[in-house]
Amino acid sequence: MQTFVLAGGCFWCLDAVYRTLSGVTDVVSGYTGGAKPSPTYEEVCTGRTGHAEVVAVTFDERIIPSDIILDVFFTLHDPRQLNRQGNDVGTQYRSAMFYTSAEQQELFAAAIERASEVWDGGIVTTLEPLGEFYDAEEYHQDFFAKNPGQGYCMAVALPKVAKVRKAYAPYILGA
Repeated sequence: MQTFVLAGGCFWCLDAVYRTLSGVTDVVSGYTGGAKPSPTYEEVCTGRTGHAEVVAVTFDERIIPSDIILDVFFTLHDPRQLNRQGNDVGTQYRSAMFYTSAEQQELFAAAIERASEVWDGGIVTTLEPLGEFYDAEEYHQDFFAKNPGQGYCMAVALPKVAKVRKAYAPYILGA
């Protein structure tokens, strides 16, 4: 098993997408990359904690390769937007990959290179060492499944889930 900690805008979208993939055994929404210990969602939303909204994706590489996990990351958000994704603006929505080892850092750097070919360069995704990870509040965990009719889920998360399902059909649960 391997765990990647990734930030690409609101964690609800990343959580929703990664939960659809075969071989993903756990997805935890949380916060990392900042200085404030044990931040709350409200504090992170101010943009003053330095933390990003992230997901910790744990997966079985015998079922889904790490490259697919990373390529999905670059499919479901625009890595050229600095400190934002669409209408979500602030450093808490930055595109970042938090590594735990030199091997992960290399995997992440290679994924950025692959993505730069798809996105015609200009990628602003940062590689950062993983510091303290704080679980987000329980109501953020599996938010999309718990709130399918919520406006943000319908307008933003659902199209991202559909896009990844189409692009990565062989890796979708039940496919």
